[in-house]
Amino acid sequence: MGKRLTQIATRTGDGGTTGLGDNSRVSKNSLRVHAMGDVDELNCHIGVLLCEDMPAGIRGVLVEIQHQLFNLGGELSIPGYELLKADAVLALDEALETYNAQLPRLEEFILPAGTRAAAQAHVCRTVARRAERALVALGNEEALKETPRQYLNRLSDLMFVLARALNRHRTDGTVGDDVYWKSERMQKSAEQ
Repeated sequence: MGKRLTQIATRTGDGGTTGLGDNSRVSKNSLRVHAMGDVDELNCHIGVLLCEDMPAGIRGVLVEIQHQLFNLGGELSIPGYELLKADAVLALDEALETYNAQLPRLEEFILPAGTRAAAQAHVCRTVARRAERALVALGNEEALKETPRQYLNRLSDLMFVLARALNRHRTDGTVGDDVYWKSERMQKSAEQ
């Protein structure tokens, strides 16, 4: 990995470029920098989510995700380097299976609402999708490994499932539910 930062305000980016971990400089508007920024923003949103009350198991999953997202950011900052491993995707698959098995089957779309923790998990889901799109755009221009794209794809799915799980978690011991979309189809079938 490149050198650790000891000075934050270097002024080297004043001209609109930024340094990558391989000591090259690119435009701050490059596809790579956009992808790095979206991954960083996602990690920050997960940090906000971790400020909420939640079951210890979910907290542990989210903390590990933060570390893996930092690995992904490092990988993006050094073209050709690999930090995010395939076992990180497998860990998301396992978490998806575990938490999805605990949820009732969905019969209608849900809104990104409910508890504050669930709503923040939905924000994380949408930022993960944006980061995934940024990686796809970068991958259309440069050769990238598949693991980062797979990780973000799986992570957005997991954040949806965790939002549902967090809507059920209540500190008073009661069980909550999702907030369902009031579609015309559902209203018509309820009236019949």
